[in-house]
Amino acid sequence: MVRVGCLGGGQLGRMLALAGKPLGLSFTFLEPQPDSSAGQVGAQLLGPYDDPARLRELAESSDLVTFEFESVPERSAAELARRCPIFPPPMALAVAQDRLREKEIFARLGIPSAPYHPVSGPADLLPALEAVPPPARLKTRTLGYDGHGQVEVDGLASLRSALEAVQSVPSILEQEQRFSRELSIVGVRSSTGQLAFYPLTENHHEGSVLRLSIAPAPRVGPALQRRAEEMCAAVMEELEYVGVIAIELFDQEAELVANEIAPRVHNSGHWTIEGAVTSQFENHLRAGLGWPLGETSARGRSVMLNILGELPPTPSVLDVPGSHLHLYGKEPRAGRKLGHVTVSPAPDWGGVLALGRLPGIRVPPTASAG
Repeated sequence: MVRVGCLGGGQLGRMLALAGKPLGLSFTFLEPQPDSSAGQVGAQLLGPYDDPARLRELAESSDLVTFEFESVPERSAAELARRCPIFPPPMALAVAQDRLREKEIFARLGIPSAPYHPVSGPADLLPALEAVPPPARLKTRTLGYDGHGQVEVDGLASLRSALEAVQSVPSILEQEQRFSRELSIVGVRSSTGQLAFYPLTENHHEGSVLRLSIAPAPRVGPALQRRAEEMCAAVMEELEYVGVIAIELFDQEAELVANEIAPRVHNSGHWTIEGAVTSQFENHLRAGLGWPLGETSARGRSVMLNILGELPPTPSVLDVPGSHLHLYGKEPRAGRKLGHVTVSPAPDWGGVLALGRLPGIRVPPTASAG
């Protein structure tokens, strides 16, 4: 039996284990929180991500290691890499943790992204505003996710207060972008160099949190899909990447602008569990093991809805035709991601709207059946 270690014990680790167990894999998770979501389906080492003893124990109990979110310390990933194979490579983690390094990668590869300027302190404020006229957004270079570490900026005074709000940590000023919708491309690269891509997914957020995804995204022609795949392939090759990666994109009148890299299985790819021939979670494991990648085509149209804060009644969810409920084994609390529902294939939009009336589920007004 192949032993897989994982830094992080959240829902992504849980779904990796659920995908890997039928393949004969076992899982051990290093996670500081007791009773973790992933620890319910695999072994858990309780301790900080940077605990040398726990890292050594994880390496000794694993044939290879991965991570399930990008805020784990890059030093921990590098330490594990000295002891056992790890994927994705620590370099990819370091790049994705730093917005400036992400921007530099995009620029080097000729991938369009929003205009930006580094901001390290008060001396950078005027040059940043000259380079990036408002409306803009100050974003911390590290530890920004789901809208955290971001402040809107409309001029010098607000930029100065924004820098104070983020406690003057290294940041970038990024120009706000006009776009018709948000898309994501989920790709996978094997340790043997094999590449595969899932159909583009259309994502709808509220309060900077993903609420609903539609896949394959409507109104996507072959050229747009091909361009997204080219961008994703270029990033994976540049980083010598292994595993599943997601790139968040803005659709600007059929032109794609890259927003962020996520070096892991991704929330917008959860629909692949029921909606694709091979899920992103299984393909992530296949990639790390050097096994042949599975087919990534969609079985039909899918809609994925996140469950936040409170749990809907299970019978009410299952009453919607085509619904598939995934609960993460977490105690409810405000804003917490507790699970998701995928309606697949060929979901009836009336059923999707019915799900949106249940506790914890919401269909944003921007989403539609078209």
